[in-house]
Amino acid sequence: MSAAKIAPLIMIATGNTTSSRTTMMIPPTMTASVAVTIEDMSKPVGPYTPAIRAGNTLYISGQLGLVDGALVDGLDAQVRQAVRNLAALVEAEGGSLDNIVKTTVLLDSIDYYADMNAAYTESFGDHRPARAAFAVEALPLGAMVEIEAIAVLA
Repeated sequence: MSAAKIAPLIMIATGNTTSSRTTMMIPPTMTASVAVTIEDMSKPVGPYTPAIRAGNTLYISGQLGLVDGALVDGLDAQVRQAVRNLAALVEAEGGSLDNIVKTTVLLDSIDYYADMNAAYTESFGDHRPARAAFAVEALPLGAMVEIEAIAVLA
């Protein structure tokens, strides 16, 4: 393929004091995507980015109940910490939990569903994003819950 037939790419690199962003190459016909990380947040447990912003949509990878790289104890505490971690990523982009429009909750046992609902409801307050919740065989680091989210920002 000749160089004339290859679409030019746009390079993006931005940052501020509360979050860092990774440079990404994108075709000019696509909306710019920016990786979002927070310096004082636990590092991801796999080869992924904690959040990606594409236009005004923020896609947040599954968050565990991690503080300083360690799981907090118990389902209630893990749910609340996972939601705090979601909030920190949304806030790094100028939003709040109210900007979250969809979550997916993974539980390592469906028996935790009612208890998860109680902690989840208290964590989100009056805001009720669309949600799916289901059980999986196991979660990273032996976690009891993992929550991913999609937020729409201004």
